[in-house]
Amino acid sequence: MSTVDSQDDEDTFKILLATDIHLGYLEKDPVRGNDTFVTFNEILDHAQKNEVDFVLLGGDLFHENKPSRKTIHSCLESLRKYCMGDRPVQFEILSDQAVNFHYSKFPWVNYQDVNLNISIPIFSIHGNHDDPTGADALCALDILSCAGLLNHFGRSASVEKIDISPILLRKGRTKIALYGLGAIPDERLYRMFVNKQVTMLRPKEDEDSWFNLFVIHQNRSKHGATNYIPEQFLDDFINLVVWGHEHECKIAPSQNEQQCFYVSQPGSSVVTSLSPGEAVKKHIGLLHVRGKKMKIQKIALETVRTFHMEDVVLADHPDLFNPDNPKVTQAIQAFCMEKVELMLDNAERERLGNPRQPEKPLIRLRVDYTGGFEPFSVHRFSQKYMDRVANPKDIIHFFRHREQKEKNDSDFNFGKLVSRPASEGMTLRVEDLVKQYFQTAEKMLLNKMFSPIIKKVQLSLLTERGMGEAVQEFVDKEEKDAIEELVKFQLEKTQRFLKERRTDAEEEKIDEEVRKFRESRKKNTEEEDEEVREAMTRARAHRSEDAVLVAASSDEEFMDTGVKGTGDSDDGLPATLSRGRARGRARGARGQNSTARGSSRRGRGSTSQESATSSRTYKPVSMPAKNTSIMDAFRSLKPESSLNSSKSYSEDIIGDDSDLEDISIVPSSKVNQRWSTSSSLSKRGSQSQTSRGVDFESDEDEFDPFKSTATSRRTK
Repeated sequence: MSTVDSQDDEDTFKILLATDIHLGYLEKDPVRGNDTFVTFNEILDHAQKNEVDFVLLGGDLFHENKPSRKTIHSCLESLRKYCMGDRPVQFEILSDQAVNFHYSKFPWVNYQDVNLNISIPIFSIHGNHDDPTGADALCALDILSCAGLLNHFGRSASVEKIDISPILLRKGRTKIALYGLGAIPDERLYRMFVNKQVTMLRPKEDEDSWFNLFVIHQNRSKHGATNYIPEQFLDDFINLVVWGHEHECKIAPSQNEQQCFYVSQPGSSVVTSLSPGEAVKKHIGLLHVRGKKMKIQKIALETVRTFHMEDVVLADHPDLFNPDNPKVTQAIQAFCMEKVELMLDNAERERLGNPRQPEKPLIRLRVDYTGGFEPFSVHRFSQKYMDRVANPKDIIHFFRHREQKEKNDSDFNFGKLVSRPASEGMTLRVEDLVKQYFQTAEKMLLNKMFSPIIKKVQLSLLTERGMGEAVQEFVDKEEKDAIEELVKFQLEKTQRFLKERRTDAEEEKIDEEVRKFRESRKKNTEEEDEEVREAMTRARAHRSEDAVLVAASSDEEFMDTGVKGTGDSDDGLPATLSRGRARGRARGARGQNSTARGSSRRGRGSTSQESATSSRTYKPVSMPAKNTSIMDAFRSLKPESSLNSSKSYSEDIIGDDSDLEDISIVPSSKVNQRWSTSSSLSKRGSQSQTSRGVDFESDEDEFDPFKSTATSRRTK
């Protein structure tokens, strides 16, 4: 590897490398809550003491996609403390910053802003934990970028083609082309690399004189056939790759023999899973670049909580443990206590040489009890170490290897997929679980929901990939309408397809056409990704519209309350309350009963008041439409019966005189038709009485569910 002396001069870049800081991880834990913030301050303190030119972060600065106020506040506090100052920045940017930061409202690097005083710029890509989401595709890094404390780059919204344009930096005679690519679902990016849809642009002038530095946040180790990014996919003109997302610290550069570039994997700065990779000591890197030569200096992090881990296989100690011994469980517990005490002693000796290290260590003892042994109570065991260990509830982990035997689809047990924690082995993704579940399950309740026609297949309209993406959005990004919108979108598209094919309304023919349509969509992965993205866009837009409607209704209700409070006469009361009830009906009919009682008690009303009320019209709040199946779509082509009691009730209410325009009542499909018909008759009777301004109480003993709502609205 070409190296460079650490001597500081005007031609040497000094760059601090760090990835996966995960601010806010376990922030509510009384012992480990501040670990990420303390370590982040240490990282920035190293940057300040070493007078680096800039800090390069490889994604996952935040642990949550929507960080808490405490996390945002602590991050801003640290950035302001360490990154702002009078020390001048020694390098310049030669590339078009409007291209590098085109997503920002301030498309230039923060240290060139005349209103800011930045001494240590930070360049960061987003990770899979803090990636852009929502209708506006914003992430937590965009907040920091808008505040001028961080430079967010490497964003790509297109799923068809990615062009990575570098940030061109120059310090003296050293020039760096900084490439960045934020987190993208691994399977999608894998497919795009295979299809030659990822392009890394190079400078036109003296392209061989640039030191090409690439930062990426993807799976490096193979978790599946396409659930990772092979190093061979990257271009061979790159000099150094800073790989984020992998938490095991491998910061020493390793050369890829085929592509001839070096890869540095800084790893995470906090232990987020009790796995062997996290037990490696945490480091950050100080990269020196001069010309085409480089050198990485390892800097050990002193504030990281120490983590000790050990495995025990009970079957390897036949002299100590006999499964037939009735007291073997007590012997196993005593043996585990000795192991834990030994790890605590090692942690204490390690902490003596580092006073900045947290007092309580992380301890993990994995016990393989295969061979007829029984585990003891983990909770009772953990009580003995409550004051000595930072993770008392997770000290012991019992597991056993399953016997390998032939399996068939009928014997498949979905519960076995989640019997082993993700931290203990290969991580299971939501998409993989959905795909494996639908490939092996015989009968699913969701099958009836998605398609009541096709009974023998697992998914009739959706594909495993689309369903997995929707579930992933629902779980990770809190897109509550993701699954519903995807089902609606695919249902509408399938209906259009069947209508275009003029398929006969027979279940066998529809079955075959739907199956062919689904198979054709599974083969066209690009079209499927487009469909999923369209459905997610509709879900986000739907959420935004809901937020606007809630805000508007709150403002309107506040205005109604203000009007009612200012007037003390009965003349203005009916119009005001009518308006408030029209909004309140759609949001839970709040306050209707009290209004109805007040109107009946007064027994007043006039024709002039009713005409004034009816002249003020309001747009009814639309209720969500009922999802139709494929067979419903064909039935809709036939003449509909006019004897539908629920529909006739709706027509009677909406198609009445103008006095009903301010009432937005749409009968729910869930109400029994018997009550719907009786309420319709009761409604007509009440209308004939209230039109004369007189309220007659009904002496009927029959229960009327709309009596306190629709009937009382006619009283003034």
